[in-house]
Amino acid sequence: MSNSKLLAGRYELIEKIGDGGMAVVYKAKDRLLNRYVAVKILRPEYTRDAQFIESFKKESQAAAGLQHPNIVNVYDVGKEGNIYFIVMELIDGRPLSDIIEEHGPLDYKHVIQVGKQVAAALSLAHKNHIIHRDVKPHNIMITKDGVAKLADFGIAKAISSATIVNKEDGGQVMGSVHYFSPEQARGKYVDEKSDVYSLGIVLYEMLTGKVPFDGDNPVEIALMHINEDIKPPSTVVDNVPPALEKIILKATDKYQNNRYENAEAMYEDLNNVDFLSKKVGDEILLGAAGRKNKPVKIDDANEEKLNAIIDDKGGKKSGKKKGNSSGNSPSGFKKALPWILALIVLLILGAVGGYLLTSKMSDPDKGNIEVPDLKGMTYEEASDELSKIKLNIEKGDDVYSADIEKGKIVSQTPISKTKVKEGTKVKVNISKGKKAGLVPDLIGKKYNESDISSAIGQYGFVLGNVTYEESDKYDEGIIINQTPSAGSSAKSGSSVDIVVSKGKNEKAKVPTLTGLTADDAVQALNQAGFEVGDISYEESSIYGKDYVMWQQYSAGTELKKGTSVSLKISKGVPQVPDQNNPNSDNKPDNGHPTTDQQ
Repeated sequence: MSNSKLLAGRYELIEKIGDGGMAVVYKAKDRLLNRYVAVKILRPEYTRDAQFIESFKKESQAAAGLQHPNIVNVYDVGKEGNIYFIVMELIDGRPLSDIIEEHGPLDYKHVIQVGKQVAAALSLAHKNHIIHRDVKPHNIMITKDGVAKLADFGIAKAISSATIVNKEDGGQVMGSVHYFSPEQARGKYVDEKSDVYSLGIVLYEMLTGKVPFDGDNPVEIALMHINEDIKPPSTVVDNVPPALEKIILKATDKYQNNRYENAEAMYEDLNNVDFLSKKVGDEILLGAAGRKNKPVKIDDANEEKLNAIIDDKGGKKSGKKKGNSSGNSPSGFKKALPWILALIVLLILGAVGGYLLTSKMSDPDKGNIEVPDLKGMTYEEASDELSKIKLNIEKGDDVYSADIEKGKIVSQTPISKTKVKEGTKVKVNISKGKKAGLVPDLIGKKYNESDISSAIGQYGFVLGNVTYEESDKYDEGIIINQTPSAGSSAKSGSSVDIVVSKGKNEKAKVPTLTGLTADDAVQALNQAGFEVGDISYEESSIYGKDYVMWQQYSAGTELKKGTSVSLKISKGVPQVPDQNNPNSDNKPDNGHPTTDQQ
């Protein structure tokens, strides 16, 4: 197809950016709304089946109603001649399949983050009774900001709702057989749990760098999904958290009833593991990390935490009791009585012990001494300062320093403000003075070009590139990084590059503006913390006069507060002069939007 092709008199195809088994993707420009989009055109072999085309149109239109930050927006579905196409959001990023190929296996934290985002996208789709049926890394785009976006709802559903085995093509299995659920491979009933299975396979591939089943032909792989057990990821690679492995194995269970009920349940468990990893760290979450094909050891307390996240059924306790189902059984109560009494005694002892311990430890540092800051003092001055508060001094190493003059203290152990017992020794390192070519420490200093250039010049260096980055740790205008690093050696006259803080990265989500009046849209932008960018006006047969018909960024997009957001406002119905009365503007009598506009 020529790059100059214009679809529907509106979409100018610029260049091919993707080529898959079912469609070809082009970067295009929407001339009406003056924005770049992705246009996916179905291959001719899928346009000959009327039932398929009808299903494709219905599912694409349904997918267009899904508004979620982790779903690629569908803007339009159309046909020109025998060309069927979908117009979608143009993503500035790469398919997850490329990332796995280049960098796999991926760190488990990355796996969890992507898994959560895709599960969240599927959860919304499932609530709207839409099943994707083709979840795979090729259909997951990762933006430059690390946001995962799931694509191809319309095509996936339409293709899969035909037949999986195409008899006319000699029984070839259509679609992404590496990520098929067993029920898809059999051509049986497909529901939300089929998407859960496919997402589990995607997480497996991210974590291990390979799919669990591979073979010489699609039919062989499909049979593996049906008949063979998946090897646990921990037998393939090291550093797999047991809790994450449990999620993947549950999601990829061959029996639908044993999987998660839906993507939302899977999201909750992934979120719990993510929360736990941040709280307890890798050491506890991974257990005996790095020991391939060996059981992971976890202490009893943390094993209980992990098991609480996901039980063998996948997250929710059944609540059923073993044995006698009656909770009021006298014999059961008698058996439990000794344990109940023991528990009461323990609680009482614990309360008393806790009170005594708390009263004793209400100020754990009581009686301890705070170590003063000795930096810049001479050894004698520091010794006198410490002796006054009953601490001792110990001489450490003589070191070069670009900042502290010779004979004065460069650093100390313990550091200042540490609470220590009386008589503790504080070890100090003494400056040997400047060393030619020793780079000074600039991090934490306020950036002023003349002051910093002068300070660097004293050490024989010149100020190099100055760049700016957002920082949650440093205030605006503070130096947050430097190259070469402080204390390293460099040739006299060489440059020192610095990074200066732009302040905190405060972000907000862009509100939905399309369909609002211009005044309401401006108010919504200001309330969300954004600025109003360029405003242009165009005629529209869809949107009434003074209504927003386009916004620069999709609703839900996270941007830094203060970012400008441009809008396009409708001028109303295109004016068609009356052939009999050239002076007529042909407006509706009441001046209000017509039914079609609304």
